[in-house]
Amino acid sequence: MTSNGGSGGRWPMALDKSLSEIDLFDSSKERKAYENCADLYAIITATEHLERAFASDAITNTQYTTECNKLISQFKIAEKAALGNNKMTTETFMKIYQMDCPRAAERLLRMGVPEPMRSSNNSDNVAISVAETVQHFITAMDNVKLDRLDVDELQPLLSELMNALVQLPDTPNDWAPNHKVKKWLVQLNSMRAYERIDEDDGRQLYHDLDSAYLEFTQYLKTKR
Repeated sequence: MTSNGGSGGRWPMALDKSLSEIDLFDSSKERKAYENCADLYAIITATEHLERAFASDAITNTQYTTECNKLISQFKIAEKAALGNNKMTTETFMKIYQMDCPRAAERLLRMGVPEPMRSSNNSDNVAISVAETVQHFITAMDNVKLDRLDVDELQPLLSELMNALVQLPDTPNDWAPNHKVKKWLVQLNSMRAYERIDEDDGRQLYHDLDSAYLEFTQYLKTKR
């Protein structure tokens, strides 16, 4: 039997051992940077696949909403870890790595919430939706009041609030609370995870959330 390195061996000849190995990274810090970029790439790709699966009715509404919310929350964390304080945007990242993911870009960078799903008019479902909406309003407003104005803190809270609002039944498409929260989500999604809205914006955000909450309570009175 011939040896592996011989011309008649079972396995291909090894590369010239005189050639030096190519290292992808020189330190654990660089290795972590590659891993963070891989995580961001994976989340964007997964979101694209999820959006396509939902559009082709390959998954249920519940499965879509659950997974989409998870990916949106993971995205801001991954974006902050991968891109950090450098000037690269996620759009630039996607161009560099030739990512053809238009649906993911729309969902993660512009919308920031899953495709709206209405709850059924079942009284139990409505009660759950109302309770969750109240909780999300209070949590978001408390964080703004406590001056927690970092994008990676605010965005998930407003995303959860928006998702709760759109599930309320019998609300008009141009309902003011939805419009106000969506406006802020669009602004936050256009910013980097490490950025922070200023004090004036924080005051305006609290005002918009407070007025949206009042309109939400008016909605509840019509359901009694």
